[in-house]
Amino acid sequence: MDARGHLDEPDEHLDPRIAAEYDAAVADRCGPDAVDPVVAVLAELAGEGVAVEFAIGTGRIALPLAASGVEVIGLDVSGPMLAELRRKDGAERIEVTVGDMTATRLCSDASLVYLVFNTITNLRSQRQQVACFQNAAGHLRSGGRFVIETGVPKLRRLPPGETIVPFDVSAQHLGFDEYVDLVEQISISHHYFVDGDRVRVVAGAFRYVWPSELDLMAQLAGMTLESRWSDWHRSPFTGDSESHVSVWRKP
Repeated sequence: MDARGHLDEPDEHLDPRIAAEYDAAVADRCGPDAVDPVVAVLAELAGEGVAVEFAIGTGRIALPLAASGVEVIGLDVSGPMLAELRRKDGAERIEVTVGDMTATRLCSDASLVYLVFNTITNLRSQRQQVACFQNAAGHLRSGGRFVIETGVPKLRRLPPGETIVPFDVSAQHLGFDEYVDLVEQISISHHYFVDGDRVRVVAGAFRYVWPSELDLMAQLAGMTLESRWSDWHRSPFTGDSESHVSVWRKP
């Protein structure tokens, strides 16, 4: 399938089979070592206010954040992903809505809106990403914050003439990013999940985005950059960082 074919495909997480297997596919991000630092930062930023999760998915972050005492509400475009969340212990603490993070409004007085695990790139156009920032700002009270966790595009790792960069190579999973459109900033993420003698293949299109471009989107939505770290432990963000956690504040 070419790039246009991938772009025309619906979000893979709308598939009930993908939703049912999602937690197993990201098991390395579900343990305390991965989740606890995220929850600690988000709980501090939320304070006594409401936290809104865009693309809440199966509740990997929302459930422990709610368990810590933060009031959490969330939305996701995928009904099957929310169905997986609703089956879990503690789901009754969280109000969830099937909706589009570029347009669906849940409240206007949140202290925190957050979007983790590269999910801003699920929005496949700059227009949609700008709309996401505007929607986040609309959810926030004065002084509220919008947090995004996402990767830094790995274009500088590409040898001349090449388009593919591996991002995970293990006995259970092979992952490759294919940079197919440098103008529109489109990549295809290829996944090969290995289970004995069986291999499940999944691929999806994403729009990669640079930190400086996200800052401009925030500015257009009336927010300013407050902090940027390379991880949830608040390590300094440098030119060598492969990901970032960015915090923008609404005046």
